[in-house]
Amino acid sequence: MTVELSFQDTGGEGTPLIVVHGLLGSADNWRSHVKLWQERRRVVAVDLRNHGRSPHSEGMSYGAMAADLLDVMDRLEIEKAHLLGHSMGGKVVISLARMAPQRVASLIVADIAPQAYGHGHDTVFAGLRNLQRGKPDNRREADALLAEHVEERAVRLFLATNLERDADGGLKLRVGLDQIEAGYEEIMQAPAGEGSFTGPVLVLRGGRSHYVPDTALPSVREVLPKAEIATLEQAGHWLHAEQPEAFQTAVNDFLDTLEE
Repeated sequence: MTVELSFQDTGGEGTPLIVVHGLLGSADNWRSHVKLWQERRRVVAVDLRNHGRSPHSEGMSYGAMAADLLDVMDRLEIEKAHLLGHSMGGKVVISLARMAPQRVASLIVADIAPQAYGHGHDTVFAGLRNLQRGKPDNRREADALLAEHVEERAVRLFLATNLERDADGGLKLRVGLDQIEAGYEEIMQAPAGEGSFTGPVLVLRGGRSHYVPDTALPSVREVLPKAEIATLEQAGHWLHAEQPEAFQTAVNDFLDTLEE
């Protein structure tokens, strides 16, 4: 069943750019990028199911999440869009492009390949569960609870973007953690759909990330045969946060070439 996603729409003319976050992210994480992109084009940033301000729902398959995204396009009467997805969001936009290629002007896939991945979020889930049990009153307490399981401060800061105030004034998680954990096996799978998307594609990867090594490029070429591969050498997996200016430039140059 389709979930009615929350989204942020800047308005504007031309072919929109739809931005899709990764696992445990949200549209809010892209605010600074959206602010710059909206000077050039209409931007729609979405919260996937069980993330951000969107409803919680069972099932995290890429077919279901792509259908949710297509529903946003239908509600906004967007016939065709450029789709940008990071990590899990990259698999969502690849899925939509395979399922409804006529709705996709281009794809920008940030640091993910169209293949299955192994488990790698056990400490993150443990930290979030610890935070839930601890019921922190402030962000310092929340960070301490996360730190019992998550060593990297940058990752803790990212996870903390999912906190909001509850009715008692404490902090709670807004993500559907139960549903995400239950659907984690689906999240690790390859994108939905069959065949290849033959439209224009930019694959941006982090030089310090292990998500899109050279050994993954054959799978990229099979599913996205026209993909341009660009590497931000000084970035890891969160390349849009670690190298924001280089990321902006790469995206803008790619889209400008298409719209000349």
